Formats: sequence, structure tokens, C-alpha cells
Amino acid sequence: MKCPFCHHDDTQVLDTRISEVGDAIRRRRRCAQCDKRFTTYERVELSMPIIVKKNGSRTEFESGKLRASLRLALRKRPVPAEAIDAAVASIEEKLLTSGRREVDTGHIGELVMQELQRLDKIAYIRFASVYKNFEDLAEFQEAIDAVEQPRK
Repeated sequence: MKCPFCHHDDTQVLDTRISEVGDAIRRRRRCAQCDKRFTTYERVELSMPIIVKKNGSRTEFESGKLRASLRLALRKRPVPAEAIDAAVASIEEKLLTSGRREVDTGHIGELVMQELQRLDKIAYIRFASVYKNFEDLAEFQEAIDAVEQPRK
């Protein structure tokens, strides 16, 4: 760590403490050259991956769009708002912890389908019919059969 006063490279850590919330580490340091003291903080920096659309364009992740998609699929279904919030949080956590810098919309669609299958079977079928662009009844039947099969 460079000294902010004299820019010397040799600094010594005098004290290390974890913040009250537990989301940062505070370090008191002393410069070996100018003997001045300063404080540094270490925090985890996580960022959402960039979304790659089907046409190849890239955009920032928008939590509101994800929530709107879930609400649309769950419209007029007996699913509480807290469950939708939990599903959004679960998808966001999976994206954050994936470590990927870019994610295609297909992957997000699959994550949404997993959450909908857990929350409400009808909403899952609604979303799947649009997402997978069903063109005949056989594709609907395959989706229904997949929902009816017990999960392992």
C-alpha cells in the first residue's frame, strides 16, 4: 500500500478491525519513510454481469425488468409479493456468485423458469410458452409433463 502523503511503497499495518456490520476491514497503517499514519478500508466489490441479448448487443442488468417478467407470469396467481422478491434475490445472487462477466439472456430465462417452477406451475407454463416460443400443442404437453414429473 502506497503512503498517500509521500507515495512511499513501504507501509506497516498497526491495527486491523472488522467493521460493526462486518462488511469491511479497517486497517491503521504507518509509513516507514515519513512516519505518518492513515486508515484504509477493504470491502468486497461484486458487480452484476453484463447481459448479452440474442442480437449480440450488451446491456446493464436491470432488476426491475426481472421483477416485471416474474410479475407478468404470476399475474392473477396466488403468490405473495415476498415470494417474488425472494425469487428475484435468488436469481441476482446466482448471477453475482457465478463470477461471470457476461451472461446471455437464455441463462437468465432458465433461472427465471427454475424459480417459477418452484413458485407456481401455471406461471411456469405461461412463461415457458412465451420464452420457448411454443408453436403447437405437443410443445405445451412436453412442458406440462416436465412440471408434473417429481423433482429429484
